[in-house]
Amino acid sequence: MQKTAQKTGYHHGDLREQLIATTRDLVEERGPDVFSVSEACRRAGVSTAAPYKHFEDREDLLRAVALQGFAEMTERFHAAVVPHTPGTLEAIAAVGRAYVAFAEDNPGLFKMMFATPKDHPATEEAGHGCYGVVLDQIARYLGHAEVDDAVMEAGFPLWTFVHGLSFLRIDGKAEFAKMRVSVEDVIQGATARLLPPRKG
Repeated sequence: MQKTAQKTGYHHGDLREQLIATTRDLVEERGPDVFSVSEACRRAGVSTAAPYKHFEDREDLLRAVALQGFAEMTERFHAAVVPHTPGTLEAIAAVGRAYVAFAEDNPGLFKMMFATPKDHPATEEAGHGCYGVVLDQIARYLGHAEVDDAVMEAGFPLWTFVHGLSFLRIDGKAEFAKMRVSVEDVIQGATARLLPPRKG
């Protein structure tokens, strides 16, 4: 990930995006728990009052970074599905692999996305939109016209698997080398096992 360069000045129209980029770098380096707005301002080369022209408070700034993360993850999900026939196990497993890969590429951001309070409509909508990509594929797999309760029930075990696997990977607790099996194979196998069989 590219690091943001410290600035001695800024264009007003760029300040919001600059602060988001700087905050994201700090979250990756130190984690969201020790992130400070003042440090982001120092790196961006702006006054400590500058962020409040665009963000209500510290949590609002972190929320903006989380929203960026959900948008990027959603894009990766869509791209992962493209090479596969929609509604197949391969398409669903591809989304799972993209999920884990995103976490490995952005461990600090990934952790923050799921630690940020979800009581904000924008964050909830972004999360639902991201999860909706795999739910749409599961609905197709099951032959359902829409994401209904059965689709939600079928998708939950798969989501908990890839979510847990992501944390194991970024925390260095999944020693697949000793198991002589790849993450890709694990996800493919789990997708087949955790989803109900197709009817017809």
